[in-house]
Amino acid sequence: MSLNDSKLHAASLGPGDTEWLHLLMGDWQIIADTAHADIVLWLPDEKNLPDSEHLSAMRAPAFPRHFTSAGQVRPSTVHTVFYRDMVDQEMGEKLLEVVQQVWRHQKTEYLDDTETSDELILRTGVIPLVRHGRTIAVLTIHTELFGLRRPPRIETVYKTVAEDLIQMVKRGAWPEFSASVGTSRGNPRVSDGLLTLDSEGIVNFASPNVSSIYKRLGFSGELEGKQLVEITRNLMSQDETADETLPLVLSGRMPWRGEIKVRNTSVTFRAIPLRQETSLGEERYGAILLCRDVSELRRRELELMTKDATIREIHHRVKNNLQTVSALLRLQSRRMKTGEAKQGLEQAMRRVATIAMVHEALSQGLTQNVDFDELIQRQFHLAAELASPGQHIRTELNGTFGELPSQFATPLALVINEIVANAVEHGLDGETGTVTLTALQSLTAQNERQLTVTICDDGCGMVKYPIEEAGSSAYRENKGREGLGMQIVRTLVASELNGSIRWEPRQPRGTAVTIRAHLTTN
Repeated sequence: MSLNDSKLHAASLGPGDTEWLHLLMGDWQIIADTAHADIVLWLPDEKNLPDSEHLSAMRAPAFPRHFTSAGQVRPSTVHTVFYRDMVDQEMGEKLLEVVQQVWRHQKTEYLDDTETSDELILRTGVIPLVRHGRTIAVLTIHTELFGLRRPPRIETVYKTVAEDLIQMVKRGAWPEFSASVGTSRGNPRVSDGLLTLDSEGIVNFASPNVSSIYKRLGFSGELEGKQLVEITRNLMSQDETADETLPLVLSGRMPWRGEIKVRNTSVTFRAIPLRQETSLGEERYGAILLCRDVSELRRRELELMTKDATIREIHHRVKNNLQTVSALLRLQSRRMKTGEAKQGLEQAMRRVATIAMVHEALSQGLTQNVDFDELIQRQFHLAAELASPGQHIRTELNGTFGELPSQFATPLALVINEIVANAVEHGLDGETGTVTLTALQSLTAQNERQLTVTICDDGCGMVKYPIEEAGSSAYRENKGREGLGMQIVRTLVASELNGSIRWEPRQPRGTAVTIRAHLTTN
């Protein structure tokens, strides 16, 4: 859950406080899971005071009279005590009284809470969050009151871990700004496996899941009382390399993350050094280590990487094969005796080369999308040059296409290629001129992505009718005597681009061709 900016502004936090609170909310799941408790973050909110109370609040800024709940986290190790969302809830009078005392004295207080929950009597701890000597917020930690019972060892250890973390949070020493905040998949959680280490890296406690993980790594003995770095190093063969920072993680000396792979098992670790305040400053006295078996995650990631590489290789080979076909067509065209046959082969060669360019773009990316702007910048000018080799043609490209799915990129590239060639051959008709390509993206009334492409020339014009579009009489009459290129264009626009095409005169001279394509996938 992220903090609301308006709540942060109302709290009047100091430099670095906002960033630290964001870090805390990114990591406080660990406290909730080990404390077996719900946690709520409260921020002072003097903006909601009645006008009559603002003056007294300004005179005594260290005693906020109103608080707003700005965040909440539920434990994943036990059931929650709050079945309703606690954010933006009002604080009960009894709790408010304790919170104000805690804010002033900066000491943790506990109370039997009957106000916060309608159904349960809660044991609520009120923790001041102190940074640079000033209280900036309050945490309330809520657990359900049970009858007398003897808790199992694992629960006792978890509660001790939670208390250690709370003491560091209370004085702003954890989370640390130097800690890794990477978003790699498979970050370990309390339920995945937890160890506690002393200052020398010797295991004091290992949860059952940790023992199971190390058994899969090949270690069947007891972890407690042994140095984790040595155990892990002995499990790894010489050909299995690990990051050089791994010993610092496994000994709990640095708040970093690491990963090992032994045989077919991959395990990721996260270290949280435990520090206490002394006369000499913050002194490390132990560490918490979270670990998780991520073998299945890494196997799936490897499969995806292999599949991506295979798809890219296929596109690369298709591109090479199409280039071979284009070269064969070029060789064949040189043997043709008639100009019509030679021209037909050259046009086929140009169309094959256009498809090859799309596959080349696909072979260089990780997705099945094509950066069409990069592709069209090369193709547009090349299509104009190939249409009339001895003619001086200027090209202008406006707007952006963005990334297009491959199923649209190939037909759109072919359509643009044919229309540009037609504009040069028939629109300019041997004259020097300019061909302009404009792309415009928009959304339809149905919230579907639409692409409008306009290709203009400033030549003598290529149509005999003022306006021609699908369904008109001009469309039917022209369709009967058009060439193969325009037949290809009409077919691709209607069947592959889910769109329409329109020809019309351009002022003061020339022709404009407008294509509207609906870029939706079924």
